[in-house]
Amino acid sequence: MVAVIYSGSNYADWRLADKGRTVASFKTSSINPFFNDRKHITQLLNKNINLIHHAEEIKRIYFFGAGVLNDPLRDAVSESFASFFKYARVSVDHDMLGAAIACCKNKSGIVCICGSGSNAAYFDGKKIKDNNYGLGYVLADEGSGNWLGRQLIKSYLNETLPENLRKRFIKHYDADRRTLLEKVYHQRQPALYLSSLTEFYADNQTDPYIQNVLVEGFKLLINTYVAPLKRQHPDEEIYFAGSVAAGFKTYVQQAADETGITISLILKEPINNLLTYYSSKN
Repeated sequence: MVAVIYSGSNYADWRLADKGRTVASFKTSSINPFFNDRKHITQLLNKNINLIHHAEEIKRIYFFGAGVLNDPLRDAVSESFASFFKYARVSVDHDMLGAAIACCKNKSGIVCICGSGSNAAYFDGKKIKDNNYGLGYVLADEGSGNWLGRQLIKSYLNETLPENLRKRFIKHYDADRRTLLEKVYHQRQPALYLSSLTEFYADNQTDPYIQNVLVEGFKLLINTYVAPLKRQHPDEEIYFAGSVAAGFKTYVQQAADETGITISLILKEPINNLLTYYSSKN
């Protein structure tokens, strides 16, 4: 049996398969070693009935997750998994590689993640080429869910949000200034709170102001990450992956048109393509 996991910042998507047949499909809270230590990861595994039931049957594990930035963080995941899945070989890598394999399989390409966070890289068909992107929600993540959340909070607090949207925001959220700042600056993993505000964009995406923020955010993402990669690799196709890119596909495409790039695919969830890819290898 094989287990494939793709973990973003909000949740981890799991698929368990045996001889090409999906045995279980479920989500858990995210597994991000940048925020979660070995104890937290082990506790998460021990609480899931699907994993408890199949732990001894699983022989191969392919994990791709945000926060797998270096060997110590990779080890935090692999060692936690190895202690729980006694008979499994464990492979742990960054979510960028998982998105690239899901989009490109064994072909080369330029891959951009746009979900809770954002990132992009060139994939040569086997590995991701190193770059200086992926600086996280404080310094980067342009166009992502948490970036959109930051713009919404700022425009509300600065009183630049149009009145009709301001009223809707007050109706649906605790709009007290102190509470908002508390959630942004003192809550654990504030990027998760910020990215949850993409729901407001989805509910109000016919509004011109919202449409403009979306398009400008995606143009910023493209100009910051995708365009430089395209200049370096002019013959490569461009792929997008992630819930925000898929949820606002129309505006991603508009931003691409306005910046002169062509997107070959926008994939919402890499997990199913990853399962197909790795099931065929086992």
